[in-house]
Amino acid sequence: SVLLVTGPNMGGKSTFIRQAALLAVLAQAGSFVPAKAARIGIVDRLFARIGAGDDLASGASTFLVEMSQTARILNRATEKSLVILDEVGRGTSTFDGLALAQSVVEYLYKKLYCRTLFATHYLQLAALEKYSGVANAQVLVEQHEGQLIFLHQVTSGAADKSWGVHVARLAGVPDAVINRARDLLLAYEAGGTQKSPKVKRSHGASEGQSLLFD
Repeated sequence: SVLLVTGPNMGGKSTFIRQAALLAVLAQAGSFVPAKAARIGIVDRLFARIGAGDDLASGASTFLVEMSQTARILNRATEKSLVILDEVGRGTSTFDGLALAQSVVEYLYKKLYCRTLFATHYLQLAALEKYSGVANAQVLVEQHEGQLIFLHQVTSGAADKSWGVHVARLAGVPDAVINRARDLLLAYEAGGTQKSPKVKRSHGASEGQSLLFD
């Protein structure tokens, strides 16, 4: 079975799936499990693909490392394994990433039949809930007076937005950038495009130089 976990950055998606993996290890080791009650099956292996980073020594980009780790999981996991995957496909273009993420999910529940926690920002994947063995969960947030409040709670259902612009604002990104991002987001969500404004040529630039937005 596959549980798709959606919600904003900082909402707790990665923490939630890591917690599930740690609980499985604790239970299988016969240790204390911090829960009122739990039913946790035995696993033969635990696979995790979390975080992002390149491998300069091997000449591997961040996306190649991500795909290599994902490939090892898909080639080695069994129906008795526990798999946690965090934002597979984020290291490439939107459509390529979405296609890869959905294909990975489909392979996990159609071919491997292993228990999987799959955290993602691709909200389109929520539609896979129509298949038996796939369910949605979301980390909850609330918006109050323009501020985003993270509730750090998980419930059933899929998130309806990623709140990326709001999180960028919390990080201190300048208001001019945030406002522009909101305008662009509305245009993208409406299915349209919005042309970037032209950049004025600097007085110090020579006539032979071309600017990016000329």
